[in-house]
This record gives sequence, C-alpha cells and structure tokens, in this order.
Amino acid sequence: MNFEKLKHHKPRICDYIDCNEFSVLIPIVDYKGRQSILFQIRSKILLKQPNEICFPGGRIEHAENPLQAVIRETCEELLIEEKSIEIFGEVDTLVTPFNTIIYPFAATLKSYQNTFGKDEVESVFYVPLEFLMDYKPKCSYLDVYMKPREDFPFEKIPYGKDYPWAKGKYPAYFYEYEDKIIWGITARILKSFIELLQTQ
Repeated sequence: MNFEKLKHHKPRICDYIDCNEFSVLIPIVDYKGRQSILFQIRSKILLKQPNEICFPGGRIEHAENPLQAVIRETCEELLIEEKSIEIFGEVDTLVTPFNTIIYPFAATLKSYQNTFGKDEVESVFYVPLEFLMDYKPKCSYLDVYMKPREDFPFEKIPYGKDYPWAKGKYPAYFYEYEDKIIWGITARILKSFIELLQTQ
C-alpha cells in the first residue's frame, strides 16, 4: 500500500461529494457616505425561499471553483461587471446539517448603482458596517437529531431500534435593523464575518 500520496493530500471536508456546494458574497459598498453591507431580498416569484434575505451567490457549477461561482452569480444578480468586484478574501466555510457547504467571500463593489436583476432579486438594502460591529445578535436553537429511514438495517448495529442516537443543537441568529430581520444561514455567515473583523 502506497501511503506517500498522503504527504501531498490537501484535506477536504469529509463526504463533500454528497453535499450541495454554494458560494456567496458579502458585498461592502459605500452607501450614503458609510461603509455598508448590501443584502438582497429574493424575488417573490422564486420557488425556493421567496422574499428571504440573502447575500448574492448560488450553486457552484461543474468545473467552477468557489471564487469563479461567486463572481458569476454576483454579476448576474446585481447586473454588474466582474471588474467592479474587488475580492478581499475568503471567510470561514459553513457546513450545515442539511448536506450543504457554503463558501463565503468578502468584497467591495466599486461604483455600485443599486442595480439588480428582477427575475431573482426583489430589492436590495444596506446595513452600516459600524452598526453591525456593535450589534449583538439574538440567538435561539433548533434541535438536530437522527431519524433512520424505514429501510435502515437496524439488525447490523448494537441495540437495534433502541440505539441511542446522538442529538445536537443548531444556532439561529437574528439581526434586526430598521424593519428588516436577517436570520438563518445569512445571519450565521454575517456573524462569522463580523467576528473575523473584530479579532483583527
């Protein structure tokens, strides 16, 4: 057995092939003279998560890397050119309990003119960065537990159907700004980004 390949192996997330992979952008813009983060409200005609608050981004297509995907999606959703996106860097990767991996990037949008594609985006709004740096989001928790399917081979594991499955908890954060509530995956990514800035 040749173990030499392990010396050059770059670790990945285990079982990542079974996950849906997405990239999102945390866009920083100059809005009314203040550094602000741009958020989108998804179009009400979309089948998945209509009217939800999110960052620009989407699924990583075949042969794309996360950075290529986030630039493509941002240009499509905000109707801007690639040259107007200045990437600062990648923020911490988010792995959810729902077979999803999300790669966030932070960037500034140069000369952004409040444009967006109405087939995917209902509207955009801005939250000052200084507000977010001082804000402590509210937190609640969702229970996460294992539920075997009917065809699960219980006879192959100790205790069979009485196996003591592990349980966990999944945090849900809430940022409130004016009449907007940012929560869910978007809030988790935002919190990670803000904490990264606070530790610099």
